[in-house]
Amino acid sequence: MKLSVACLALATLVAAAPAYAATPAPTSTPAPASTPSACPPPAVVQPDPDAAVPPVDAAALRQSIAGLPAADATAAIVRVGGTKGSWTGVTGVADLVTKRKASQHVRFRVGSVTKMFTTAVVLQLVAEGKISLNGTVQDYLPGLLPDAYPDVRVGQLLNHTSGLPSPDVPDTFDWVYQTRFRTWTPKEYVALAVRNPIEFAPGTRQHYVNTNTFVAGLLIEKVTGRSYEHEVTSRVLRPVGLHDSYLPGVSPRIRGPHHKGYQSVPAGFDDAIPYGAGQVVDMTETSVTSTWASGDLISTAADLEKFLKALFSGKVVPPAQLEPMFTVPDVMMYDKCGNQPAVYTSGMAKMVLPGGIVAYGKTGARYGYAAGVGATRDLSRTLVYSVNSTDAKASGQNQRTLRIALAAFTG
Repeated sequence: MKLSVACLALATLVAAAPAYAATPAPTSTPAPASTPSACPPPAVVQPDPDAAVPPVDAAALRQSIAGLPAADATAAIVRVGGTKGSWTGVTGVADLVTKRKASQHVRFRVGSVTKMFTTAVVLQLVAEGKISLNGTVQDYLPGLLPDAYPDVRVGQLLNHTSGLPSPDVPDTFDWVYQTRFRTWTPKEYVALAVRNPIEFAPGTRQHYVNTNTFVAGLLIEKVTGRSYEHEVTSRVLRPVGLHDSYLPGVSPRIRGPHHKGYQSVPAGFDDAIPYGAGQVVDMTETSVTSTWASGDLISTAADLEKFLKALFSGKVVPPAQLEPMFTVPDVMMYDKCGNQPAVYTSGMAKMVLPGGIVAYGKTGARYGYAAGVGATRDLSRTLVYSVNSTDAKASGQNQRTLRIALAAFTG
């Protein structure tokens, strides 16, 4: 029972929120209370301060990515490290046409893992006295939010308690595919979102939406007078030595060696190629302006591991300003039940795993790419993975990434 509850808690984290612009905005009024049978009790797993990660279980890790290419994914990279041992595995194919073997030395889209980098830059600016977490968006970015909105604080952006809504745009993959090369501007995205009413009083609930990190990116630009891309590159990527990581801007391409990303589609879909019993389309080249500061980073497994170690060690954000990245606000999630406690910190999420092990990390999804990073706070165990999922945004496809996480932290 303890294992199943812990898996439920972890699955909640692994099911990352959609990372593209087409996130339907919920209404400003919470849904009517559901019947007791429709709302399961909160999945609460107690952390054990004495719990220690076990030795690396290579067999369990190999099994977690075995059998690729398969219906759910074409390739996978897993990198486990820390003071308790290390392991690296790769399987599958990089390209369905050429059948070229997958490699661990490739770039991939990290999706919402980007939020960790955006948050780190904001917290650096807090350390420099240029931003206050208690300062309001209205003061820093006048005119960005409607006059009818209540004050939204910077800290509430970072931990998703702002109440800011998402844009109203179509949520079908057909629309996403037809507009995959569209270029969005950050202000266009935010303006489309805030045409909707605020979802809840800021600071009273938690709702994970990309609008928060878009506003954080605009805040970085306003305070520094330079682009978001420049600040992340000069403040994080270069100092930490992430030589294979970059922000693509308006380019839809992935530079250098990379695995192709595919999305399952129904019969008759334009440009589809056969894959197993079904078919897929190639989503490798696509605009990431629809995710910008929320999900546009391109990186490698080695670079993300290096970033994790530097971040958790206080080498990216000064220790005094780092605590929000490990602090979950004491509120409930904004959903139809309203009885699930918050799980997101500023830029990450907290996971309590079987045996009471506590880890922090972030997942991300772009079509064709499901990525994740996580670590115990003492860095006794770190995990980075990239799975070329054929349906990266569907909750059912997260079973493989869940198995990877459980194998990495509990064996």
